[in-house]
Amino acid sequence: MTQPSHRGLLAVFGSTLFQLVGIFMLSPLLLLMLKQAGVSNTVAGLFAATTWLGIFIITPFASGLVRWLGRRRALWLASGLPLLTVCGFLVTRSLPIWFVLELLASVAGGLRWVLAESFIAEFAPAQQRGRLIGAYATLIGLTMVIGPALVAWLGVDSPHALWAVLVMLVLGLCWTFLIPRTPVAHDAESASVGLRGLWHAVVAHPVVMLAGFIGGFFEMGLGSVLPLYGLSLGLATGAAALLLSVSGTGGTVFAIPAGMAADRFADPARGRHRLMLWLVGLLALASATGFAVPVWPVLVWPIALLWGAAGGTLYTLTMLDIGSRERGITLVNSTSVLVLTYTLGALVASSSAGALLDWSPGLVFPGALLAVALVGWVVLWRNSPPKGDRPTIS
Repeated sequence: MTQPSHRGLLAVFGSTLFQLVGIFMLSPLLLLMLKQAGVSNTVAGLFAATTWLGIFIITPFASGLVRWLGRRRALWLASGLPLLTVCGFLVTRSLPIWFVLELLASVAGGLRWVLAESFIAEFAPAQQRGRLIGAYATLIGLTMVIGPALVAWLGVDSPHALWAVLVMLVLGLCWTFLIPRTPVAHDAESASVGLRGLWHAVVAHPVVMLAGFIGGFFEMGLGSVLPLYGLSLGLATGAAALLLSVSGTGGTVFAIPAGMAADRFADPARGRHRLMLWLVGLLALASATGFAVPVWPVLVWPIALLWGAAGGTLYTLTMLDIGSRERGITLVNSTSVLVLTYTLGALVASSSAGALLDWSPGLVFPGALLAVALVGWVVLWRNSPPKGDRPTIS
């Protein structure tokens, strides 16, 4: 690994650590503050969905913005804008303004998401790409654990909670200034950008994008409303927030082993597909177990763990698949589509989960999740490699 690549990976990892700890503190903190203010699960779920709406809005334009500003300047913009939104949360409690601020923060977060992952794929050497992307996914999982845990420790009523979020975001911005310059992309002028570039990426990787949707649905979409699920089961506020940490722990534990296994497949593309199929099956099993939660509420903890583990590992494999095939602006396009499909899954889950929980947390809610997992499994199974061409470990 060259020195600029080593420095680039360190800088992206460092900025991701602090910035996402701040983001994953902010999300459950705002959600629980809204519940304390007396809003319904439906309104709270729509607020959580605003995060994914902003990401969904920005991703079609990410590659064009990157070509205009350059990757480093675009990353600085994406890392700085959330600081302003947190200042807004500090000075007002107006619900409409909160929705606008959350939308702006999520637009910046979506741009940063695409850029950080394209930097990781660019800086990682081919023979270590799986484990490094797995390590990056593990880091993201750790931030999903640390952020909500800090909220539980500080308390929703603490006057210092939002200030702690602000400090984390400032530290994350500082780390982005250490990212080295990257060479001009070989396809900077020839690659399509905007909606046309995204369409080309979808046509190139349709099954991978489906796996990204399912990963987003179960890991981040459900993760964002797990506190509401916990409250509907009668958990205390702190315990409900910790459900998100449990979900994040699942993705953290399995990301590196999955990346290392993917590095060793003799036929990497077919090996990744087989792993994706097993993971979606695990999501279906965990969702079916949700029917028993009203009788045995303790089951919500392993179910949240499995949703996070399988959903997060799915995303790790899709990110690795894209990073192994593309470079330059085309890599940004493909990463944008992956983020878009992952975000769409999260948006669908978070926007509908609140209403499903209000309707029937013990029957309709797990039934809808099971249906999503089963449809995804069938599509992946129908696109599986031929029986005589199974992937092997080299």
